[in-house]
Amino acid sequence: MKKWKLSIIMLIALSMVLAACGQSKDKEESNGDSKETSLYDKVKEDGELLVGTEGTYPPFTFHDESGKLTGFDVEIAREVAKRLGVEAKFQETQWDAMFEGLNSKRFDMIANQVGIREDREKKYDFSKPYIESSAVVVVSKDNKDVTSFEDIKGLTSAQSLTSNYRDIAEKNGAKIQGVEGLSQSIQLLEQGRVDVTVNDKISILDYLKKQPNANVKIAAEAEDAGQSGLMFRKGNDKLVEEVNKALEEMMEDGTYKEISDKWFGEDVSPK
Repeated sequence: MKKWKLSIIMLIALSMVLAACGQSKDKEESNGDSKETSLYDKVKEDGELLVGTEGTYPPFTFHDESGKLTGFDVEIAREVAKRLGVEAKFQETQWDAMFEGLNSKRFDMIANQVGIREDREKKYDFSKPYIESSAVVVVSKDNKDVTSFEDIKGLTSAQSLTSNYRDIAEKNGAKIQGVEGLSQSIQLLEQGRVDVTVNDKISILDYLKKQPNANVKIAAEAEDAGQSGLMFRKGNDKLVEEVNKALEEMMEDGTYKEISDKWFGEDVSPK
């Protein structure tokens, strides 16, 4: 009988220990700092920062004539990774699949002119803004009817479905034709298959610089400028903090300005 009672007591004690361990584990798993540190440590341990990007969005992320991935965002991401002591490894995907790629941990960070918006900040973390630009309406050169954002109401606009510019076009009453990126938007516009596209001013100016015979023009420009940041999954504060430090150092020591001047001929950092 005594042995039986002793066994019961030992069993109860063991159960309490296991329960306490389980609670401790649950607490650890729910601790964001534990998760964020482990991702930063993983990046450092692996020696690489996995970066999601389109590779089809000049001058920010695209392939040059030799086939090399390059662009403003690509150089910014490479410099950030360098200052973290690792190498940037790019994973290319279409814009509309990019967020899901981040969610599924295919990469650690997105560098692709992602606008910082309130709805996105509820789901993702952003670095400090690293570029500022305004939205513009683009039409064919012979279009004299569109001179403002209000004029696109009822017209068909070519837009990437999850971009800021789709939201702007829709807000102003345009009907949306989904596309994979800027090049397709311009192509459909020149073919007369859509009426307009709303896009980034810097990107459009770069396109027109490279394609001076393109049959498109900027018809209107938004008064307020939007800011973009590098984007991360929630709960990785340590990684975001270190990336912010790298961006700040780049802006202080002139490296950012060198990259900006190379691609745009001016400093496009947020004012």
